[in-house]
Amino acid sequence: MILVDSSVWIEYFSGNNNPHTDFLDGVLGVEPVGIGDLILTEVLQGFRSDADFKTAKSLLLELHIFEIIGTNRAVKAAEHYRFLRSKGLTIRKTVDTLIATFCIEQKFPLLFTDKDFLPFVCHLELKQAFPGT
Repeated sequence: MILVDSSVWIEYFSGNNNPHTDFLDGVLGVEPVGIGDLILTEVLQGFRSDADFKTAKSLLLELHIFEIIGTNRAVKAAEHYRFLRSKGLTIRKTVDTLIATFCIEQKFPLLFTDKDFLPFVCHLELKQAFPGT
């Protein structure tokens, strides 16, 4: 299972071709691809047109959708954030900390372009779906 972050989905739905969106296009229908509930919200809230929203919603709801937050994971994400902050690394978005923690716990590689995930790769064993992110 590969979890795909909103940073890639947004580029994908915008029609922006880059190595990450090409990778996503290549794995869709070939490998299991999932999305977290928080990621689903981030992606869908960005659509301006109702038609694009409905199309994307229909496509994304076909994926396996994971519930990211729970009490234990919320506490673990706070621990991860504090650990990284103790190393002088501040993650800008709480949602990214929750997504990274979910992927670490589930051992799912994450496809992302958001640089806030790199400290989790370097210090907390987050797996990257696309090498060299």
